[in-house]
Amino acid sequence: MLLAFGPCVHASDQWLPVREVSLELRKDSPLDFSSFLPNATIDADHRLIVGGNGRLAFARSPEKPERMLCASLAWSPASGGFPDHDTADRYARQLAMHGYNLARLHFVDASLMFGRDKDFDYDPETLDRIHYLLAALKKNGIYWMIDGLSSLRGAYGGFDDRWDDGGNLKLELFVDDRAFDHWKRMQETILGRVNPYTGVAPIRDNALAVVILANENGMEFDAVVHDRPGRAPYDRLLAEPFNSWLAKRYGSTDALAKAWPDLRSDETIEARSVALPADRYVHSPRLRDLQAFFVETERAETARMSEVLRGLGYRGLISNYNNWPTIQASLSRRGLEAVTMNTYHDWVSGYAPGSKTTQVSSIADGVNYIRMIAAARWLGRPFVISEYDHLFWNRYRFEAGLAMPAYAALQGWDALCRHGHGPIVLSYGEPYAHKKAMLPYAIALDPVARAGETLAALLYRRGDVATSDLTVPFAIRGEEDLSDDMQAREPEFLTDLALIGRIGLEDLKRLGEAPAVLQPRQQSSEGVLDTLRQSGALASDNGTNIDAGIYQSSTGEIFLNRFAGQLRVATAATEAAAYSSLREPIDLGVLRIERADGNGLVALSALGADASLATGRRFLVILATDAQNTDMTFRDAEEKVIEDFGRLPVRIRAGYADLSLARSAESWSVSPIGLDGTVRPPVVNGKGAVTFRLSNDVPSGPTTYFLLELQ
Repeated sequence: MLLAFGPCVHASDQWLPVREVSLELRKDSPLDFSSFLPNATIDADHRLIVGGNGRLAFARSPEKPERMLCASLAWSPASGGFPDHDTADRYARQLAMHGYNLARLHFVDASLMFGRDKDFDYDPETLDRIHYLLAALKKNGIYWMIDGLSSLRGAYGGFDDRWDDGGNLKLELFVDDRAFDHWKRMQETILGRVNPYTGVAPIRDNALAVVILANENGMEFDAVVHDRPGRAPYDRLLAEPFNSWLAKRYGSTDALAKAWPDLRSDETIEARSVALPADRYVHSPRLRDLQAFFVETERAETARMSEVLRGLGYRGLISNYNNWPTIQASLSRRGLEAVTMNTYHDWVSGYAPGSKTTQVSSIADGVNYIRMIAAARWLGRPFVISEYDHLFWNRYRFEAGLAMPAYAALQGWDALCRHGHGPIVLSYGEPYAHKKAMLPYAIALDPVARAGETLAALLYRRGDVATSDLTVPFAIRGEEDLSDDMQAREPEFLTDLALIGRIGLEDLKRLGEAPAVLQPRQQSSEGVLDTLRQSGALASDNGTNIDAGIYQSSTGEIFLNRFAGQLRVATAATEAAAYSSLREPIDLGVLRIERADGNGLVALSALGADASLATGRRFLVILATDAQNTDMTFRDAEEKVIEDFGRLPVRIRAGYADLSLARSAESWSVSPIGLDGTVRPPVVNGKGAVTFRLSNDVPSGPTTYFLLELQ
């Protein structure tokens, strides 16, 4: 079949309703990756540890890094809660088929205490379901990552806002022994309780790989969460410990006055009357010292909390402060065994009418949400993305399925977790409030996000994208790197180095002779690149041109063009492109995208363990455009402000791409694959050169997946 190709055209305004109801993958379907991404049996030999190279590895093979594709299980009553036993078995098996080998359980404390009036009065049915789910995950070779604390209400009884920002427990942990004792008892009674379905407490189970002591619990971030008009930016709970810290550091008010030009006459260390900063956005030595106080306090609290877990018999990795990429937060993470981070593009605050998104592309800002956390990594220890997303209803969210797994692989990150209340569902139409329509943080219902997760299993977990051999350390001295700016972070004009090779923080004393970003941050990316090229660490023909917005990875596999709105990945097993528009064809090597209807993502991946685009015969083709709910309405023409999320069925925007391959075959065919993995009858057949129009408007209903077979 031969087509004539012309210039790009505008996106279709036709929306096609999804016909599938069941979303359970069929065994041995093209979307069942379990045959070539098998999960290991979880036992002592396969306990996850920090390997000799600072990467996650199995205990029996510490020098071989393991990439973990993580399923976020942030369930609440609104999304159906924890499943019954039969559903848990089906769900865990489906996760393994999709390629997941790690699961993050989030807000477990809130689920256990939902509707409970007494402290630590866990709902017995929910506790049983959690225990059974953990056993089902383990049986399917899926490790666990769990928060020691998610809800600001902890295990206190009598509250109905457990998923909101009511309560102050995360801050109280730093200043009140009663709060710490409450957290400790939570670990003893949740993680330390024997699971009847495994015969061992989760805290001592080989399946528990990572514990985040408390989710997003940095002292500055907690203050921002609780910020309200007319309220002081910092809780008065901090006043006494901050004054005590100042007394220990300065010794006298006179010494403090020399350091703080704005110290008032009525503020003295002796009377413990020194005020907290009145504005977090006005730079001052007062803010600088508050940051230093936070660092010291947060590091001490991590050590204290870690001691509790070790005392309960925990041998896995411990992390803390898993968001906020400021210099202060990075210093607090300095001594962690593993660094965990959360990041979002086009963050959405809620589900209420009037909630907003920006509708901007992540490629346009050089995937800043990825670069931002790359610079928060500490080299030489595991780095885990505990949450990320490019959120619904942003029309460019197809970018996340290519950008995040590709750059995570390039950086050599250890685990990747796209956040939501479950990455999959077993069917559309479940009778729960958050499953009656696609919503932000609900990737399971979104065909675009699901296509991205499918691609992530190949690019990231299978290892289609290679880790860079180039590492550029960002030198850290210590407290002297703090400034008067509480919000200071690594500058964007340097974090774009993450689009070329590995970056991360490193103690100044550990730097070798290789090029590095030094303190103070006065270098430019161009200067660092020149040094790398001159030293031979970066190939002289690397195509990066920062002024032109062009970045090529040191591996040659990833190419980002900010101004053209394109991200390309070309490897031996997968070739893919995300594009805002297609002004001219994209030639990836084997795959050539001649023309496309509007923006979208196209990917070609060879199937199987020894996958090769050059020699393979079966390929998964992905075409992702956009998706919305039926009757979804907005307050504005640009679709930035939501009025009503609408209802199911989900509708996929009609679209097509004209494709050709640098392959030929005696015969070939293209068959749609349903969202449940069912292969439909071919919609295109040909002989010789492989050239065809790929359209998601097919007789069996719209889809994002296709099977290309060469005979």
